[in-house]
Amino acid sequence: MPNKKVLAIVLAGGEGNRLMPLTADRAKPGVPFAGSYRLIDFALSNLVNSRYLQIVVLTQYKSHSLDRHISETWRMSTQLGNYIASVPAQQRVGKSWFLGSANAIYQSLNLIHDANPDIVVVVGADHVYRMDFAQMVDQHVASGAKATVAAVRQPLHMADQFGVIEVDQHNPEKIAAFVEKPSSTPGLAADPTQFLASMGNYVFDADALVAALHVDAERLDTKHDMGGDIIPYFVDKGEAGVYDFTLNEIPGSTERDRTYWRDVGTIDSFYDAHMDLISPVPVFNLYNSEWPIYTRQSISPPAKFVRGQKNTVGTALDSIVASGTVISGGIVEGSVLSNDVYVGTSSRVLDSVLMDKVNIGEGAVVKRAIIDKNVQVPAGAAIGLDPELDRARGFKVTESGITVLSKGQLVPEPGEAERALSAANLILVPDAVRAATENWPALRESVDRVAEVQAAAVGVSVPGAGAPKGH
Repeated sequence: MPNKKVLAIVLAGGEGNRLMPLTADRAKPGVPFAGSYRLIDFALSNLVNSRYLQIVVLTQYKSHSLDRHISETWRMSTQLGNYIASVPAQQRVGKSWFLGSANAIYQSLNLIHDANPDIVVVVGADHVYRMDFAQMVDQHVASGAKATVAAVRQPLHMADQFGVIEVDQHNPEKIAAFVEKPSSTPGLAADPTQFLASMGNYVFDADALVAALHVDAERLDTKHDMGGDIIPYFVDKGEAGVYDFTLNEIPGSTERDRTYWRDVGTIDSFYDAHMDLISPVPVFNLYNSEWPIYTRQSISPPAKFVRGQKNTVGTALDSIVASGTVISGGIVEGSVLSNDVYVGTSSRVLDSVLMDKVNIGEGAVVKRAIIDKNVQVPAGAAIGLDPELDRARGFKVTESGITVLSKGQLVPEPGEAERALSAANLILVPDAVRAATENWPALRESVDRVAEVQAAAVGVSVPGAGAPKGH
């Protein structure tokens, strides 16, 4: 098969309302993720690892931090004709901003004309996964389709959240119908509990895509959406194929994470994706060196775990801790800490995500929370322990009970009731330590004593401390 010239287009202009307040000051693809990365790093890494090195990123809303990240991180050798270029909305065909994902490409057709590719790969910028796009392009070319949609299997009850693909009965690589976010859909013949969802990744013959975009631009009954309008255009013509993501082979992947794909468009899914990273055998393995996820390397020093005041233990269990973080006498468990976080004496960070330069004061407790950059949590504060208290202070709390603080949000000094709430959580033995000492009563007693010392360092006394256990 002769080599095809490929141009990759990354759609990164989404506003990201469902991720507020994390998107209050930045575009959704620019949201920090997994300690050291931005969401867009996953899309760009997949393209680069697929050896597609001519990439344009279409941006629009609050794009400054995203543009800066791309310019600082994603530099290619121009001598070899490679580039990753951030391209804002330019109003080339009128005075409007991008009216949808298809209109974004239509307004940027000069990029396709200049590159003159055979194939255009179009991908979203807010999903967490690994994928070799070259395998999808090979299938596209071999099939003779003009457009191919990448599909991932999802539970049936989530059909109203995705573009739904129904395959041709006689040809499983051909799309018979494509419906954007229907209320219900039939299950797969192989597994009635699942359906094929569009991943928001597409491969097109370049000339066919250009023609389709011109047709879409002239229509009045269109939302100018890739999934809602462009793909149905190709389906109606019998020219749309489907690529099953489960067929994609990634070097170094495990059976557990090989077909991992998560849309992180909501606070809950963003939080869940972080929790997927930290289990001993992770659902998504960041540490696959054969298909690396690239990002801007921090200039911060290595992370440090040290004793705090009065010899309190500083440690992290079942967690990811990025460069520059100092855990000084605090305990972190089941959490993801980004660059330059500080965790003070006797504080607790549990099941949480802390972004750059968050400071946790002495004896503070943070549980099931996402805290954006530069937030100062005062000593003795309690975050994520009382939803009503959190809402009263202006924090967002999701229906599932995740507390979210925006970038630089002020946390008021705690009152007595709040201090008592945090104090009650300082003497708890971490789950990982509890599991490790389950069969060793004497060791467990020592661990309990350590927890008491930890609490006492910030003036929290333990009723009955010193009495024999069991009395």
